[in-house]
Amino acid sequence: MKFLAISLIVHAPDPLTGRYKPVTERFREVVDNAVLAERLGFDGFGVGERHERPFLSAAPPVVLSHIAARTSTIRLFTAVTTLSLLDPVRAYEDYATLDHLAGGRLELMIGKGNGAAQAQVFHVTADDQWERNREGYELFRRLWREDRVTWSGRYRPSLTDAEILPRPLRVPRVWHGSATSEESVELAALHGDPLFSANVTNPIEPYAALIDHYRERLAHHGHDPDQALIGAGSAGLYVAERSQDALAAYRPVYDARLALFRRVGIEPVFPTLEDAVERSSILVGSPQQIIDKVHRYHDRFGHEVMHVQADADGLPPHLHRASLELFQRDVAPVLRKEIPSRPFPAPSVESPS
Repeated sequence: MKFLAISLIVHAPDPLTGRYKPVTERFREVVDNAVLAERLGFDGFGVGERHERPFLSAAPPVVLSHIAARTSTIRLFTAVTTLSLLDPVRAYEDYATLDHLAGGRLELMIGKGNGAAQAQVFHVTADDQWERNREGYELFRRLWREDRVTWSGRYRPSLTDAEILPRPLRVPRVWHGSATSEESVELAALHGDPLFSANVTNPIEPYAALIDHYRERLAHHGHDPDQALIGAGSAGLYVAERSQDALAAYRPVYDARLALFRRVGIEPVFPTLEDAVERSSILVGSPQQIIDKVHRYHDRFGHEVMHVQADADGLPPHLHRASLELFQRDVAPVLRKEIPSRPFPAPSVESPS
């Protein structure tokens, strides 16, 4: 199994002090966490894309470019690139440039996005977001593969024999982020692309059902479902030598999360930390507990890549770092051995064009 650390760059008050970090400090913290993730042995680091409070992740190509300059081996993921909101030509230009700067370490994850800002700021609504995502992806994937593109669609101006620069270092792998809808599953299956299940908000069953549907649709579209490449998320991470210490340290973080949900009118699916540990994908406990839980999810999903929370999320810095270190020392090696995963694609040799 391979492991990503991801950040949505949440900008929220400290659960104990109520203090907000300055925005500049929060960005620097994300970059420093990526450097730490590489040093500890994580396979990838992901930055999300959101366009409203409490997130500061409106510009993942910018953040990932800075991370690329501070790292040398870790894969760089988008989590996710919201193609329903973006001009696919501009998105291609940003990410093709980033992949050159990163030496071919980019892995793209796309999705339609969510949140009220899509309608308020971008005028993208539930009525058209999936069609925008589908159309944007069809153009986006052509731009990586064709030197000149002629194209027309509904949501952006047409292209006639257009050369879009820079030409790519290689064609990066594109994952499709999946949360609750069969639309993203269908688009991934149509093209034989990998699927990344959000696996954060709900119990395991609806995510497992979508992954089963993905394999069925792969077969329908002529792809081998036995070769399906699947990733899955997790809803939080804290590892300690003893489970009771893990629960005690993480409880203020989880209680703050519950309070935030209730302030914005969201009824929590898992009303207590103990319930979340039992029924959600949150990874809080001893190393063996976490190994067992990941196996339980893998038995249902068949995934070979997973993400964990890169941010302290309200934990004191020393506990956050200790948890990541313990995860890489006692959890990741076992799961890498027991759950095989395919290697990341190697960068192609750059063409002279």
